[in-house]
Amino acid sequence: MSTPPDGLPRYRVLTGPYDASFCQRVSEALGLGHELHQGPAVTFDGGNVIVAQAVVRPASP
Repeated sequence: MSTPPDGLPRYRVLTGPYDASFCQRVSEALGLGHELHQGPAVTFDGGNVIVAQAVVRPASP
């Protein structure tokens, strides 16, 4: 199993308003070797679209 950089866990759930900042955080996680885990969860809080995306770092062969 590979160790994520900077002590990050293998499994992470990123949450927040669906905006450029959220997309950047997901992109950074993918750049660090994480992969998307299924599709995102999306809700609306009356003013903003809120999204959650799980990412996992795959085990090394």
